Amino acid sequence: METGPIEVTNSVHLEFPSLPDNVGFARAAIAFFASRLDFTLDELEEIKVAVSEAVSNVVVHAYPDGPGPVVIDATVTRDGELVVRVADRGVGIEDVARACEASFTTRPGEHLGLGLTFIKEYADRLEVNSQPGEGTVVTFTKRPQMAAVNRE
Repeated sequence: METGPIEVTNSVHLEFPSLPDNVGFARAAIAFFASRLDFTLDELEEIKVAVSEAVSNVVVHAYPDGPGPVVIDATVTRDGELVVRVADRGVGIEDVARACEASFTTRPGEHLGLGLTFIKEYADRLEVNSQPGEGTVVTFTKRPQMAAVNRE
């Protein structure tokens, strides 16, 4: 349910080429940004995995003819939720619902097809928007569990 614009208290914007070496950079940068919140070490590991999977999908699938731009925007909302948006302007996804199925891959034998499954498992919410020929945007949100418990 949409309740209006999200009030942002902090944000970071990253843009880099879709090279395998940059997956670790993105993972570390967003985890460091998220570490300012009340996330546990386990939750920070989950964020790292989710970012790694989203960026790896861009590296592997988005730009078949060579590296292209990856854009990550991470924000902290006023209520302490982390929102991470990973976007590309690559080939896009033909069937988003199918791509979100566990073990679906367009590269059998090379990849397990679990990237979006892991993101969905570790995030509180996952949204995938894609248009063939225009790119893909993967947005996930995560709220520190201890913060949620302390609010109740």
